[in-house]
Amino acid sequence: MQRMRRHFPGWANLGAAFGCGAVMALGQAPVDAWYLALPALSALTLLVQRMDTPGKAAWIGLFAGAGHFALALSWIFEPFLVEPETYAWMIPFVVVFLSFGLGLFWALAAGLAVALAKLSPGPWRVALLWALTLAGAELARGYVLTGFPWALVGHIWIDTPLAQLAAFIGPNGLTLLTTLAAALPLAWGWSGLAVTGLALVGGFGFGAVQLAKPMPAASDAIVRLIQPNAEQHLKWDRELARVFFDRQLDLTAAAPAPGMPRPDLIVWPETALPYLLNDAQPVLQAIAQAAQGAMVAVGVQRVEGFRGYNSLAMINPDATIGHIYDKHHLVPFGEYLPFGDFAYRWLGISAFAAQEGNGYSAGQGPVLLDLGPKLGLALPLICYEAVFPQDLRAAKGRANFIMQLTNDAWFGKLTGPWQHLAQARLRAIEQGLPFLRSANTGVSAVIDARGRVLSHLPMGVAGHLDTALPTALAATFYAGTGDLPFLVLLIGLLALVVFVPKRLRP
Repeated sequence: MQRMRRHFPGWANLGAAFGCGAVMALGQAPVDAWYLALPALSALTLLVQRMDTPGKAAWIGLFAGAGHFALALSWIFEPFLVEPETYAWMIPFVVVFLSFGLGLFWALAAGLAVALAKLSPGPWRVALLWALTLAGAELARGYVLTGFPWALVGHIWIDTPLAQLAAFIGPNGLTLLTTLAAALPLAWGWSGLAVTGLALVGGFGFGAVQLAKPMPAASDAIVRLIQPNAEQHLKWDRELARVFFDRQLDLTAAAPAPGMPRPDLIVWPETALPYLLNDAQPVLQAIAQAAQGAMVAVGVQRVEGFRGYNSLAMINPDATIGHIYDKHHLVPFGEYLPFGDFAYRWLGISAFAAQEGNGYSAGQGPVLLDLGPKLGLALPLICYEAVFPQDLRAAKGRANFIMQLTNDAWFGKLTGPWQHLAQARLRAIEQGLPFLRSANTGVSAVIDARGRVLSHLPMGVAGHLDTALPTALAATFYAGTGDLPFLVLLIGLLALVVFVPKRLRP
């Protein structure tokens, strides 16, 4: 008991850590209050700095992470309300499990920072090591157990000019910039505050210059995004499914705005068809007829043997099926369950998004779809896949644009869809590619290669959006290197902070 007390920081400190994490979450979309998140991270850094054992620091990191993720991921309970009579009882357990589970990454970072600082003591060293280990933990969060890089610390900059740095340093580079900006004033006093101020001013200035540069003219290709606004609890209703399908046909066939030609590409959202692709030939004929010569990208489920897939199918003007892309980065517990057969047969627990108990099977991986000389190469993403920057780099070759089909109705209307949209904007900046986003209930959007939303359909509105396809920029530095430079820099800085002689303290 005495040993445990020696490594327990006290409830007041844990409450303060939880509060700091929650305030940090206000930097995420849709609030985008980076000016609150950054001071909160500095306050959290001070808390970690004051802990005299790795165990105490780990507790601080755990509760700070729990506060951050409990608020930032507050949309996580929404899927459980689609069928509340079956799943609502799980909400408290899921919120606590997810918040504290992800908080373990921060706990490890805080404990490791204090442990490394003991090799060469100094409070200033703890602050800098925490900045570095937290950035490393956020990187790991994007990969461990298939990854979940949602609400990264660096995402607080997405709605600011500073986000343009992501074309060079990626999302994890933004996180490292953020953690160091919060730690330097505590490590170096007024000198650190001056460095932080100069870095932020420089980052904002660089971003403003990038955003002021002229963009290449849009292509001649016209695309149409379809948003049927099928609410999730009604989407698979037998009587309403046909209503939603007919609505999408009507939006597909709608006349273009005066002076604008018919679209060359029409994009429906994820799982837009209430039929399996295997049995949909009569439906495909209706889609092709409504499209009037355009190709249509449709979100659909399909089966192959005993496996089911969440897919994108390209419907040609002659109603034949062209390219098929199967989603490969699936949502754990949403689209598949570990040991899914056991969970379904013996516990009665099924994956939410899939129509069978053990969920979907993963596709073969990222691909590029050749849509002809006018449209070029499309990099398809289905929903959750837009969260992972490494997946966009895994496709062979360079796309002309990114095309995402998503069903954000699962996430409610308050925070989840807006955070998903924000990450799509960041993917566009990282790759230097325009981004087309068709969302079932919103927000459907056309995003240029610098992450600006050029046009969009509001949340909860049925409609279509016609636009000229924006043009890509040259491949970015991050598109070519990914997170490797960040990882090398992180390891180098860790070694420097741990082993720099005390007398050389800035």
